[in-house]
Amino acid sequence: MARRRRAWWIVGGPVAVLALGLGVGPLVYAALEEDAAAAPTVQAQPSDVELAADTDGTWTVAPGSSAGYRVDEVLNGADVTVAGTTDRVTGSVVVQGGDIASAEVTVDVASISTDSGRRDDYFRGNVMDVGTHPTATFAVRGPVDLPELGGTPVTVPVTGDLTLRGTTRQVQTDLAVVRTAGGVEASGAVPVVFADFGISAPDLGFVRVEDRGQVEFLLKLTL
Repeated sequence: MARRRRAWWIVGGPVAVLALGLGVGPLVYAALEEDAAAAPTVQAQPSDVELAADTDGTWTVAPGSSAGYRVDEVLNGADVTVAGTTDRVTGSVVVQGGDIASAEVTVDVASISTDSGRRDDYFRGNVMDVGTHPTATFAVRGPVDLPELGGTPVTVPVTGDLTLRGTTRQVQTDLAVVRTAGGVEASGAVPVVFADFGISAPDLGFVRVEDRGQVEFLLKLTL
C-alpha cells in the first residue's frame, strides 16, 4: 500500500502549512507526495564546444535561470523531500579585474510554485505575504576571487546577504561556476536555519518539519 504523505512548503525559512484534507484528520490527504527531483546544477561542457570569451563586465541573469527551495519533513515516521521553483529570476554580476566585484539576484516569490494551486495560494498569502514582500534577494559581498573559468565547473566560495520576507541575514555558500558557449552558468544552494529568520518549524506530532532547509538556484549569465 502506498505511503500517504503530506507536504509542508518552505522557501529559505518561512513555512506554509496547508491542510489538504480539511476536517478529515491527519491520515487523509488529497495527494500523494514523492521526493522532489534533484535541483538543476551546472554541467561540464563537451570538449568540442566553443566557449564564450572570458571578459570583465556586467553579466545579466538570462532566461533559463531558476530558483526555489528544498526542505525535509517527517510524516508518521516517513521521510520526504519537498521543493518549489520559479523561472522569474533577475539580477546581475559585475566582474572587474577577474574578480566578482558585486552581484545581486532577485527572485519573484509570488511565482514560486509546486504541483498544488491551493498550496501555493496559502504559501503566497499566509506564509510569504507577497503583497508586502513580493521578492527575495541574495547579494554577494565582494570582491570575490574568481578563478579562470573553462568548460569544467569550479567551486567559488561566496559570502552574501539573503533577504526573505523583510529579514536579512549573512550567509555563506559555494557556487559551482562553468563557462558555456552562451556565457557563464552558476549554481548553488544557500543553507537556511529557520530561526535565523524568526521562523519556528512546525511540529504537530504526525508532521514534523526539519529546522532548516535551503534556497537553490541555477543562473545563466550573459554579457
